[in-house]
Amino acid sequence: MARFMRGWIRLLVIVVLVVVAAGAAFVWMQRPVVVDVVEVRYAPLVRTLQFSARVEALSRVDLGSTLTGRVERVLVAEGAQVQVDAVLVELESRELRAALAQAQASVLQARARLAGLRSTGRDTARSGVAQAQAALDAAQDEFTRVQQLVAQGFLSASRQDEARRARDVATAQRDAAGTQAQAIGEAGTEIAQAQAQLALAQASVVAAQARLAQTQLRAPADAQVLARLVESGQIVQPGKALLTLALAGPTLLSAQVDERFLAQLALGQSATVLADAYPGRRFAATVSSISPAVDPQRGAIEVKFALRGETPTFLREDMTLSIEVETGRRARALVLPIAALIQTADPLVARVRLIEDDRIEERDVRLGLRTLGAAEVRTGLVEGDEVVLDTARPVGQRVRARLVTPALQSGQGAAGVDSGAAQLTNMMGR
Repeated sequence: MARFMRGWIRLLVIVVLVVVAAGAAFVWMQRPVVVDVVEVRYAPLVRTLQFSARVEALSRVDLGSTLTGRVERVLVAEGAQVQVDAVLVELESRELRAALAQAQASVLQARARLAGLRSTGRDTARSGVAQAQAALDAAQDEFTRVQQLVAQGFLSASRQDEARRARDVATAQRDAAGTQAQAIGEAGTEIAQAQAQLALAQASVVAAQARLAQTQLRAPADAQVLARLVESGQIVQPGKALLTLALAGPTLLSAQVDERFLAQLALGQSATVLADAYPGRRFAATVSSISPAVDPQRGAIEVKFALRGETPTFLREDMTLSIEVETGRRARALVLPIAALIQTADPLVARVRLIEDDRIEERDVRLGLRTLGAAEVRTGLVEGDEVVLDTARPVGQRVRARLVTPALQSGQGAAGVDSGAAQLTNMMGR
């Protein structure tokens, strides 16, 4: 009997211990869980876009020869600054100089002939006309006298015919002399022919000068020599680049930006630029153009930037740069970390978890400017609201808030740009 009673007492003790343990476990499970919360507050919000770019001149040209010839001298080196019309390369030109001298001699010859026609030639023609007219007058007088004598019967009719023929010959000679004099006149054919010969000779001089000028390659504008591709003694042909020049003008920065970020870019946006070779020397630029077409191979758009202020002296053609463009700004926005948002099908609407009466509740909020680290809350929250950062906590769970300061700055790679190193960096405040 005593053994039976001890068994019951032992069983009762076990049951009591189990009940106490279950109660303790229930109490433990019902106690509030500590969760991190962030306080919604007003702050400046800035969104920026970062990517790689390169320096490029406003215009780059390849300078080549229009003649086939041997290079006599190369007068510039790579990196040289040259002025407009400066001679950069000279080709052998002796044959062309001789052709020019020959053409100039032809001009002198044609000019002398024209001057002779206008002076001595005209005097000779006038004398010829006068002599022919005198001969005609004499022949006419002789014909008149013979005609009278024939009428009186002193001479035969055949003598009158001879006098008439002599008069007609003199008339023809006078007309020929007059025609010759007219040809030498300012509007005459010989003068016109001589003038045409002079013009032809002058055109030959111009052509020879032009060909001779082609033996000297000159700078089309103030420029910098980027590449020297020829040396003295080489035989060059048309179409081959001998020098590459960067024409003087505003320096531009060119970048290939993933088309996903096109909506964030606009003309006139300000940017800060940093050369990889000079990391401590920032300078300013603005978005000057956005290509209307997308590169289908890379899925990128070309964006160009104009410098603000003086061009830094250390910039070099094709130098690699890092550009940060400010694509959005709110001077005072109600800011919430991205980590506290639960995404919905609408990109402008998100859900957040709040603490009400020590339990988690869910609420929809409408968003504005958004970065990778933070978002602007337009409606749904007020300043001072505490939002749970752990979005996996179930609605209705008892919790106890622990206020933390969020990290609102983050970055990610932007695929599809040339260098593969471009980043989209978004931050709250500066």
